[in-house]
Amino acid sequence: MECGPCKWLEKKRQSRCLVLVVVFVALLLDNMLLTAVVPIIPSFLYDTEYNHENASMTYSSSPTPATNSTIISTMSLRDNSTIFIGGQYNENTGNESQGLLNDGPCYSGVGFLQDENVRIGLLFASKAMLQLLVNPLVGVITNRFGYDAPMFCGFIIMFFSTIMFAFSGTYTLLFLARAMQGIGSSFSSVAGLGMLASVYPDDFERGKAMGIALGGLALGVLSGAPFGSIMYEFVGKSSPFLVLAILALLDGVLQLCILRPSTFSPSTNAPTPYITLLKDPYIMVAAGSLCIANMAIGILESTLPIWMMETMCSPNWQLGVVFLPASLTYLLCTNLFGTLSHKMGRWLCSMVGMVVEGVSLLCLPLAVNIYGLIGPNTGIGIALGMVDSSIMPIMGYLVDLRHTSVYGGVYAISDIAFCLGFALGPAVGGPIAKTIGFSWLMVIIGVANILYAPLCIFLRNPQAKEEKQAILNPECSMQTRTYMTQKISPDLQLSDPSDDEITNTPNGTKMTLH
Repeated sequence: MECGPCKWLEKKRQSRCLVLVVVFVALLLDNMLLTAVVPIIPSFLYDTEYNHENASMTYSSSPTPATNSTIISTMSLRDNSTIFIGGQYNENTGNESQGLLNDGPCYSGVGFLQDENVRIGLLFASKAMLQLLVNPLVGVITNRFGYDAPMFCGFIIMFFSTIMFAFSGTYTLLFLARAMQGIGSSFSSVAGLGMLASVYPDDFERGKAMGIALGGLALGVLSGAPFGSIMYEFVGKSSPFLVLAILALLDGVLQLCILRPSTFSPSTNAPTPYITLLKDPYIMVAAGSLCIANMAIGILESTLPIWMMETMCSPNWQLGVVFLPASLTYLLCTNLFGTLSHKMGRWLCSMVGMVVEGVSLLCLPLAVNIYGLIGPNTGIGIALGMVDSSIMPIMGYLVDLRHTSVYGGVYAISDIAFCLGFALGPAVGGPIAKTIGFSWLMVIIGVANILYAPLCIFLRNPQAKEEKQAILNPECSMQTRTYMTQKISPDLQLSDPSDDEITNTPNGTKMTLH
């Protein structure tokens, strides 16, 4: 006799809502880790590499007698405690003394910060690059073995990546931890979105469920950056990652209770080949919209904190809090437009979102302090919420309309587009910001969003494949005035004889007229 808790658990495993909860939590933790490192890494590398190098140079030089004019400085993150006695010139900062204590939070080593654009861009892009490469493989795995086991594999990889972030003290180890996160994120994202598409076959319900799941993504982005910056500032570098590791363990327990990672449940339908999906123009337009829109966030994550350090002399906590308006509005809009985009037209919602994002990016360099960044970041969050909550359901609908309803492949392509934006953004944005400046970088990506937006019109009325037209639209066959049939048995009768006029043709077949 089966025990009561086992029966309850077996019953709950059939619940679509709990599947949605599992995907929500997985995306939440993935994106908390994704954004928690954004304000930490630039400041951590500056503190450990630049200040350590200057401290070594200072202490290795011969001491100056106390009677002479000396320079007394403390090696902190910001060069805000330098005292000049006797008006000497400070070779480390290149500034001339006025005999006063410099209380401003400005950073020294501007050249070091500019060079960090490239290194930090590559580090942030490593996650998306690995995820980009692994996504096709994960799509094949989910099609063959189902979604539960790959989802649990994603949790295991993410847990070890989080632990590695906590105890890494060099650029190389941080790079490896970020790359490992990309592999785990690939398993979680592709398997999670494919699982939702399979348990929510109705287009309206699927859009609503996708909006809620993307709300988990948004909540992770929302809380990750402020959480990481505040914990790093007041507790230490390892603290945010250890907390995330504990939350990841709880997520693993939840997956063990709700999913079946020890069993394989492949789809009974043959999946559409990747090459066929990649040749579909509608899927490519939707994927391009995801890529261009999310590329802006990838660029901002790697360049905005450094730009703030250079131009606004921002303290550590502001480097993460600056993303709060975008994250909060993204959280609200993914849930709002998950339902609203179905009514207004998902193609229109994504097109308007890309235009709004382009305008917001053009306004971003006009800010002179953190308060001036609130408006543009709010617009970016609204725009991303509109685009993501519209395109994700469109991907599932396009597969239902034009291909086999197996979703591992199409959501692997969606995640590839998403990752391509987050890979190209930091990798290309860093060198561009160093070469022509942050302002021109924002102009380039903003104009790219505005120019791409009209292509979303092609998603307004996608054409169904001929072989799927009758399945998705059974009434379409009734549009034909006459058709020829062979004599059929009563149990396979297609229409009511009382409503039709049946006539015999000279060759012995029957013609039914509607």
